[in-house]
Amino acid sequence: MSNPLDPKAPAQPGIIGWIDYRLPIFGFMKGMGDYLTPKNLNYWWSFGSIAGICLMVQIITGIMLAMHYTPNINNAFQSVEHIMRDVNYGWLLRYTHAVGASMFFVTVYVHMFRAFYYGSYKSPREILWWLGVIIYLAMMAAGFMGYVLPWGQMSLWGATVITNFFDKIPLIGTAIGEWLRGGFAVENATLNRFYALHYLLPFVILGLVILHIWALHHHGSSNPTGVEVKTPKDVIPFHPYYTIKDVFGFGVFFIIFSVLIFFAPNYLGHPDNYIPANPMVTPAHIVPEWYFLPFYAILRSIPDAFLGVVAMFGAIVVLFFLPWLDTSKVRSSSYRPVFRFFFWVFVIDALFLGWLGAKPAEGWYVVAGRIATVYYFFHFLVLMPVIGKFETPKDRPKTIAEAYES
Repeated sequence: MSNPLDPKAPAQPGIIGWIDYRLPIFGFMKGMGDYLTPKNLNYWWSFGSIAGICLMVQIITGIMLAMHYTPNINNAFQSVEHIMRDVNYGWLLRYTHAVGASMFFVTVYVHMFRAFYYGSYKSPREILWWLGVIIYLAMMAAGFMGYVLPWGQMSLWGATVITNFFDKIPLIGTAIGEWLRGGFAVENATLNRFYALHYLLPFVILGLVILHIWALHHHGSSNPTGVEVKTPKDVIPFHPYYTIKDVFGFGVFFIIFSVLIFFAPNYLGHPDNYIPANPMVTPAHIVPEWYFLPFYAILRSIPDAFLGVVAMFGAIVVLFFLPWLDTSKVRSSSYRPVFRFFFWVFVIDALFLGWLGAKPAEGWYVVAGRIATVYYFFHFLVLMPVIGKFETPKDRPKTIAEAYES
């Protein structure tokens, strides 16, 4: 029994009560478990929790890899080979980290497209959405810098191509490019900077994720109907209902993760990165990691280098304005037939851009890239505002419980 004269007194005896009185970690965990959640969430909502698991895998494996990695252009490639061949289970650590990066991006992409489909970015969750986009930007920065660390051919030339694009920014571009590289060319200073930032960024992402969860708990999760919680019948405790659901999702995720690690660890990588970096030999076709390919296709689709950089960053910046570009008062695409059709067209366009990004910048690939790029911005800047104004949505349920029970 708690002491009525001291509301912070231990609510239960024993070691747990003693700890909780001084550091209320168990009370916090209980509060998380008691968190009320819409009762109609489906498995698409599990990808947020899976993304958190991915982040922890990356942090743990990254710390362990950092103990054996040498951030020097003369030794980096050999240190990675040393990890693979000589460190106990080093191959498993490295493949888990490399495949884990891809799985992290897959999970976040599904999480973002789910938010697109169900309108999870709309009021009052705009800041929640902004934090998600900032996390995505930090992930892209960490992924790009991590791609440089093995110091293979794609590491060197990918870093050279991307950092050189910053030089195209008027007035400040040269200074930014030199700061990123630590000089006039990609060299040892670049590798050291990227190593330091790559090690730091996951902890920045962790802090952003905590803010993201805080914002989520303030207004609660969205749900497939897009209807806000109105009655006690609309919600259930997060634990045990969604913890069990998430654990099942974790199981499926780790099965896929394990198959890739043990049977196809290099499937999503590039073979040229197993060739030591050589500034005197340019690869026939320079490509970034697969999760950057849609933006790389946008970058290459515009002849002017500066405008290409603007378009590439604009493709991400436009996401911040999504809550206002979507003018419909209906959240969920389940009740918006016209928007739902164009949503799937957009998904196809994004996948097509990713495929084009892996192809040479020549022939019809260039033309197709320009068409797909135009549609990408057309979807956000024209279709979303117009559809929201003129679309006639389907009838929505008045409460979550009504939709759940029907």
